[in-house]
Amino acid sequence: MPSSSGTASPGKVSAGRASVVTLPTGDGDGNDGGARSVAAVARVRRQLPTSPWLFAAPGLLVVGIFILYPFVSTVVNAFTDRRTLIPGEFVGLANFRELLHDEMFWIGLRNSTLYVLGVVPALVLLPLLLALLVQKNIPGIAFFRSAFYTPVVASIVVVGLIWVWLLDERGLVNSLLEAVGVGRIGFLSDQWLLLLSAMTVTVWKGLGYYMIIYLAAFANVPRELHEAAAVDGAGAIRRFLTVTVPAVRSTMVLVGALSSVAAFKVFSEVYLMAGPDGGPAGEDTTLVMLVQRTGTGLTGRVGYASAISVVVFVVTVALMLLVLRADRKEDA
Repeated sequence: MPSSSGTASPGKVSAGRASVVTLPTGDGDGNDGGARSVAAVARVRRQLPTSPWLFAAPGLLVVGIFILYPFVSTVVNAFTDRRTLIPGEFVGLANFRELLHDEMFWIGLRNSTLYVLGVVPALVLLPLLLALLVQKNIPGIAFFRSAFYTPVVASIVVVGLIWVWLLDERGLVNSLLEAVGVGRIGFLSDQWLLLLSAMTVTVWKGLGYYMIIYLAAFANVPRELHEAAAVDGAGAIRRFLTVTVPAVRSTMVLVGALSSVAAFKVFSEVYLMAGPDGGPAGEDTTLVMLVQRTGTGLTGRVGYASAISVVVFVVTVALMLLVLRADRKEDA
């Protein structure tokens, strides 16, 4: 407020009945602090263009060393005849032409494709149903959530060995089958049963992970939609098909993309259950197992293995693009 003498108080500018606060230009001792403030602002402005890069530098360094460099090196090696101890020379598309006549490459491509077809539908639908069962807040449900998620945090080596012991010719499963008169089944000696057993391990281990993703998606579904559907007389199955599935469809697409890429690059489950040779006569070899077998050792064909890796990369990117394109068509 203006004073009775008509002068404004220090640090304020009178304007009728309102007053606007202004910053003092002095430092309290009669010295002008404006120069220091201008210098500080100018210094901050000079640092702004480089500051974000300084914060991102550690992460960019890790990505460059462990992701970008290996990727570029693999692509370059795919066009050479490099071996483990020999640098190699540029051979153009020779490695890719050899792939077309390599029987093991086509076996690996077949098994990896079958793995995607067998695992992805199960990992899209079963975790969704599992999430429906455990989303209710009832006494003891936390125990079941933890039990379903335990295989996710377990080591894949431990999980694979446990399943090998269960499905072995003298394992627990065959002992029980023999006890009931069915007879022993060669889960780990038959070509197709071995691949199916590895798929079962992959699905069992991934259920809990994708269940958590679906539970997070369920939390964003408005409860009013279920209540309105219930008022209209919709039962549990109809509410699931008309309310839950459309609400989490984008999450189902995400799960499908993640699981398809992981299934096509499968290695540990088949390697542990089939062995380094890929089962009987190598008939259960996957593409990633072929990369490991071809490109390792003192005489490993690094260039040829890199060419297989490039094919795996192209196919996985194509799988993701197909899933995203299908999702866009559904939206349209």
